Amino acid sequence: MTTPPAAEAEPRPGIPPAPPPAPARGSEYAALSRQVKEAGLLDRRLDYYVWKITGTGLALAAGWAVFVLAGNTWWQLITAVFLAVVFAQLGFLGHDAGHRQVFRSARSNYLLGIACGNAGVGLSYGWWVSKHNRHHAHPNTDGEDPDLDISVLAFSGGRARTSRGLRRLLYRYQAYLLIPLLFLEAIALHTASIRALTSRSAQRGGQPNRASRHRIAEAVLLAAHFGGYLAVVFLVLSPIRAIVFILVQQGLFGFYLGASFAPNHKGMPVLDASDQSGFLQRQVLTSRNVRGGWLTHFALGGLNYQIEHHLFPSMPRPSLPRSQPLIAAFCAEHGLPYTEATLLGSYTQALRHLNTIGRLTRPAGGPPPSPAPIRPLPARAKGDGSRTGEAGNEPAGPAGRRSGLTRGAAQRHHRPAQPAARGAPGTRVHTRRPAGTHVRYLRRHRRDGAAGTGGPGRRRDLGRHRRDGAGGPGRRRARARVLVRTRR
Repeated sequence: MTTPPAAEAEPRPGIPPAPPPAPARGSEYAALSRQVKEAGLLDRRLDYYVWKITGTGLALAAGWAVFVLAGNTWWQLITAVFLAVVFAQLGFLGHDAGHRQVFRSARSNYLLGIACGNAGVGLSYGWWVSKHNRHHAHPNTDGEDPDLDISVLAFSGGRARTSRGLRRLLYRYQAYLLIPLLFLEAIALHTASIRALTSRSAQRGGQPNRASRHRIAEAVLLAAHFGGYLAVVFLVLSPIRAIVFILVQQGLFGFYLGASFAPNHKGMPVLDASDQSGFLQRQVLTSRNVRGGWLTHFALGGLNYQIEHHLFPSMPRPSLPRSQPLIAAFCAEHGLPYTEATLLGSYTQALRHLNTIGRLTRPAGGPPPSPAPIRPLPARAKGDGSRTGEAGNEPAGPAGRRSGLTRGAAQRHHRPAQPAARGAPGTRVHTRRPAGTHVRYLRRHRRDGAAGTGGPGRRRDLGRHRRDGAGGPGRRRARARVLVRTRR
């Protein structure tokens, strides 16, 4: 029977106290890894992946069968949406195979990966695994993580500040460009895959290009995918409908795939290349989980448990939800930030981060320019058909016939003008007769014309008076008002 610790608290006379218990072996990550292994969370789950692979394969076959049977119709856009979802699910299976979550054998995982990637969706599996492994080794690390090396987006302040020209302009508005760019993700992946397989160099970005190890096999499968895809689409659909189908299907596929990966790290801290944080701290600090139920888990391919996945990349997808309480409790015990958000909240954080970085490309802020001082123009000379009054004392605004208002309405719509200091440059002050003069002038002409003094040329004379100012004293008085215009 074990003696209680309280009974050993008092040391006996002449006997030295017992030494403190030895600390646990290894680092904090080693202690967490032992707990995960003891819970059986790293064991392979072939039962899950058998039905997952079978279901996804049947969905792919059903989608193409419906496409062929439906024929040349615009209803095929519904098939395009369905196939976009199936393509993304194939991509998630290739992701699991790349981390050796499915089989114990590396060869079996590789065969599944090229079947899903090269043959299924047109993506070089070897190139993608090499790139993705570098991301896991240096998540959100500036200059090291290839997922941050996007030419039209800046995730760090240093990159935004040193940009020039068109790229600087794109960085400034990158928060508005992220969503549209996701629709081009599939095209970017296809292009990078072809470039990786056709490049003579075995090095891509200073790292070995794994696709070069099986270049011929991957190239053949990739060519078979593109050839079969284009042949079926253009044989069933007319050229216009075929092009629209491809744009919709590939655009939604890229958007779905990119939107599934974006919430994981975008908006989280970006580390410098010289950062010396440990593996556990680096993975937890730069990753974000997405809260949700089984639908979120299915839609995101298990990537919603990003912290657990980054700590244990080979953990099978169905074990990720079971490992979350254990890992979350371990992080809380050791003071590590365990970040979770809703799907919408994660996108909000990512866009806010991009907007913050984009603001760094704007010119340095300073005090706003002071408004231009105001000055009145010189008064008109007498005899030019106008009268001059005090600046700022006359009502401002249109009046009389010119504005379509009667005398009373013009007076009701007037607003008092702000007084302008004399000698202040930048403002013209035109002061003319008060409102109503034009109305009286019209009434006088109408009365004279009705009595026979004006004749049929009365309206022509009135127009000439307005245009030329000749023929009477009412030329400028007909449009009497105060006009204040600010010269910028």
